[in-house]
Amino acid sequence: MASAPTFPVTRADALFRLAQFVPLAGAAYAKGRNFDCGPGQHDRVSRLSAALRRRTISEGEVVQAVRAEHGPEAAASFISEVFWRTYWKGWLEQRPAIWTRYLAGRDAARQALLRDPDLAGRHGDAVAGHTGIDAFDHWMGELGETGYLHNWARMQVASIWIFTLGLPWELGAAHMLDRLRDGDPASNTLSWRWVAGLHTAGKAYLADGVRIAAMTGGRFAPQGLATQATIPVEAAAPPAAPWRTVTPPDPAVPALAWITPEDAGLEQEATFAALPLRGVVACRSHALNEADRAALTDGLARAADRWQVPAQWIDSPTDLGDAAQAAGTRQIVTGYIPAGPLADALPTIRATLQASGLGLAEHLRHWDKTVWPHCRRGFFALKQEIPALLKQLA
Repeated sequence: MASAPTFPVTRADALFRLAQFVPLAGAAYAKGRNFDCGPGQHDRVSRLSAALRRRTISEGEVVQAVRAEHGPEAAASFISEVFWRTYWKGWLEQRPAIWTRYLAGRDAARQALLRDPDLAGRHGDAVAGHTGIDAFDHWMGELGETGYLHNWARMQVASIWIFTLGLPWELGAAHMLDRLRDGDPASNTLSWRWVAGLHTAGKAYLADGVRIAAMTGGRFAPQGLATQATIPVEAAAPPAAPWRTVTPPDPAVPALAWITPEDAGLEQEATFAALPLRGVVACRSHALNEADRAALTDGLARAADRWQVPAQWIDSPTDLGDAAQAAGTRQIVTGYIPAGPLADALPTIRATLQASGLGLAEHLRHWDKTVWPHCRRGFFALKQEIPALLKQLA
């Protein structure tokens, strides 16, 4: 029997993995989801995060498949985890200054490495997995070799990095984001902030050696972990504000579709079904790793097949204008671009296009539009709304 990749990205592979996982998404998931059984043994979790991050498969598809098999109550634990991903995205989208603050902290910490040999040495040992803390060193090696860590293991790594090793959380978040196959700016940044005690003010997460031994089947017995959390000093998070306004696609104007790592599943959206598309493009500069390349290649092929239009790779967003003009279009359409590196580049991209008389339209998915208004406070406020939201999203 053919098998899908361990951490699928393309739509076909993700659907294959979803079918494998659905029978386990009820009580079995709730009971075993926090156990880290080691590389190649992550069968207790869905392993769909790399595909969901790029939306080659959607949250709605995954939740519907699991609900159909188990019902909303038996599958509540897994469904809650899917909503966590949306919560992080929506929370950051309504506080984009937190992303900007993280970037500034990361850059300042990198400068500190150049000035402080002790800090640089401890950071180098942590990145190389040479700290002498068995679980941490293993997980850093697994991250480097596979581009994946069990979500529970990510929490332990972040906690040990911050509180035991005394390293800036921004450096750890940057290291993990650069290497994760499913690396997502919102989920990664805010999860590290949560561990550090910055997301829920004053409430940090401390890794515990006994707990680590239990949740890894006795594979590790880390010693000397911090027993007190020194929470980093930071200004309070700004209040939630409406996410940025976008120009929606105009169904009356011929368009060029732009596939990005933020949404490589445009052909699945009803909004795009009626658009008079003339072509579809993806940028080589956005393929930062093998998973991005796979998702963009897959998204290009599926969109070209869906609309029977030419597909094209361009080098960077600066080539969008030439591609649109060559296709005879004045409208470029894409999925909504949330806070992160690509959104940071949007003002320049938009200005360049406008100078050529071209418009950029973004499509905000119904899932996001429905859930994000409930992502202004803590996750519990959203969790209470999940039953009602599932009815709306159905």
